[in-house]
Amino acid sequence: MDAPAAPLDRALADIAAGADRLAEDLGHLLAFDTVYPPARDYAGLVGWAEARFGRLGFSCRRVLVPRALWDVPGAGAEGDRVNLIAELPGPDPVAIYSHIDVVPPGEGWTVPPLAATRRGGEVWGRGAADMKGTVAATLLAVEAALAHGLALRHAPRVLLTTDEEGGAYPGVRYLAEQGLVGDHLICLDGSAAPRVWQGSFGSLEMQIVIRGRSGHAGQRGSGDNALERAIPVLAALMELKQHVEQRSSALRGQDGAALRPILAVTVMNAGTKANNVPAQAVIGLNRRYAPEERDEVALAEIRAAVAGAVPEGTQWELRVTGHLAAVLDADDGPHWPRWQAACARAFGWPPESFRRYGGTGSSDMGWVQRAGLKEIMIGGASRPDSRVHGADERVRLADLQSLAAAILLYLAVDFPPH
Repeated sequence: MDAPAAPLDRALADIAAGADRLAEDLGHLLAFDTVYPPARDYAGLVGWAEARFGRLGFSCRRVLVPRALWDVPGAGAEGDRVNLIAELPGPDPVAIYSHIDVVPPGEGWTVPPLAATRRGGEVWGRGAADMKGTVAATLLAVEAALAHGLALRHAPRVLLTTDEEGGAYPGVRYLAEQGLVGDHLICLDGSAAPRVWQGSFGSLEMQIVIRGRSGHAGQRGSGDNALERAIPVLAALMELKQHVEQRSSALRGQDGAALRPILAVTVMNAGTKANNVPAQAVIGLNRRYAPEERDEVALAEIRAAVAGAVPEGTQWELRVTGHLAAVLDADDGPHWPRWQAACARAFGWPPESFRRYGGTGSSDMGWVQRAGLKEIMIGGASRPDSRVHGADERVRLADLQSLAAAILLYLAVDFPPH
């Protein structure tokens, strides 16, 4: 007679058979409208998650970011910024992080964006890969651990947080500054790849608001055209872009090449009708700055370019509507080898396949570092074909199951990495 399977093996088998449960949970998560901006329904998603984690024995705590920190002009945020900390009693807690906001769906979808559509082994919907699928994977992992009585080396402290997608004051920043994160963290806002996280660029989201006076386009001297006043500003920004993007960083991309800063002009809003002179023009910018750069210097550089180009007598202002701080050397700590071993086993990656690299994609983990927590481990389920931030975003259920297995292995006493 064969010996009964060990609890860890039974729990891993449970995860391997859990695709339907994953898809069901992900369907609930995608249905909550947490599109940022405005992200009005954080409370609805958090209420659902409280019930799910609560049934598993987690203690749940809501933490609201004070309005004075996140309610800035031009950001477009509305409603309470409700974050959730769900903790299971036990030894040496590890924070497991997912943000619960998503970017606007945009155009080009072939399926409903705020719902789950299952296509073969994938789930499609806004946030499936970035990153509500990781919440479902975390639930699958802890359910399997508890169902099979696994002894835990690390107790999970699940963080579901707000406003990562360009918010003025991301929720995990507030949690870290209040001392509510702990001493090490698994950030699931990564990819299904054998990666050691070197770091990431910071991101400044800005609006340049140029003011004029409305009037009739067919009457010379009627009004003051804000859009025309914005044209030399656009030219100055494109000139600055050339200088900014010639610089390089010590961070390396996956291909080993040095990463470069980015300045992108991404939004232009002005006017309502061709024969009306617009009273206001708004230019949206995104500046990805390297860890070696200082965010205040990058901001001052843009301000100087605008000031030198805007026509004399023009009223204008520069607003910062979102800021994610840069991350550097996130693998600074003793827990990384265990997490790498867990990912290697769960995804089937050879240990020698892991590479250390960074990215120009930004993360709210920079604020966690600035608050004093240095060891941040990366994981996730997105792939280059996941269409993150694009139409028909999707995630592979098999990748979410592998991610759940990695979380389970990391938590379990019975996993001795070699």
